[in-house]
Amino acid sequence: MWEYVIVGIIILIVLLAVLKAGKKDVHLELNKLVEYLGGKENIVDYESNLSRFRVTLKDVTKANKEAITKLGAKGIVEIDNELKIILGPESKQLKKYINSIKEKNNL
Repeated sequence: MWEYVIVGIIILIVLLAVLKAGKKDVHLELNKLVEYLGGKENIVDYESNLSRFRVTLKDVTKANKEAITKLGAKGIVEIDNELKIILGPESKQLKKYINSIKEKNNL
């Protein structure tokens, strides 16, 4: 009987460790994502639509698309000075984050 309890506790500890390791620091990742878009000054316009994030940039060559993909983007489409990034649910968080950093600069 005690063997089952010990095995259960070990499984629970391993599960918690795996969940904690898989959890990302969202603020840090969003900060990096803005940096990979060329910085907040390079972002002209942006919007979130379900899993997609559309961003218009002053200079699209400043965007590091490879780094954005490594952060978890499922795909990136570039049209002129606009990037459409498939991010998943993080697209809404990114929009809120950019809103907050742009508002801080306008104060």
